[in-house]
Amino acid sequence: MLAAGCVLWRRAERSGELEICLVHRPRYDDWSHPKGKLKRGEPALAAARREVLEETGHHCVPGAPLPTVRYLVDGRPKEVFYWAAEATDGAFVPGSEVDRVCWLSPAAARTRLTRDRDRDVLDALLTALPDGRPDHPGPRTSGS
Repeated sequence: MLAAGCVLWRRAERSGELEICLVHRPRYDDWSHPKGKLKRGEPALAAARREVLEETGHHCVPGAPLPTVRYLVDGRPKEVFYWAAEATDGAFVPGSEVDRVCWLSPAAARTRLTRDRDRDVLDALLTALPDGRPDHPGPRTSGS
């Protein structure tokens, strides 16, 4: 099974500090990065962007590819492709698949994540962003 997702990040409006978006899936009662299965013929990056929008309500700008995660689900192999992605506009609306999102500091996100493999992907994001910071100095604003 193939899936794709993003480690979604933004800069806090007031402090400018890096925040990571995590999603809560009531079906599994877990906290993870937004991700989901690829549709037939869908490119992985397109699936990652679609899943971020579906699960968090936010559009995103994908950046660096992050490590692919491989594991077994009910004895079948699953492969999840990840990208770093900056959140842009949007708003979360709870649903049956994802009932909550939270924006946390990297340290708090690391603690909240349910699975070690998701912590590994978060660590890869922090390595991809020098000093845990994005390549540009702050959030995008209109007129810039």
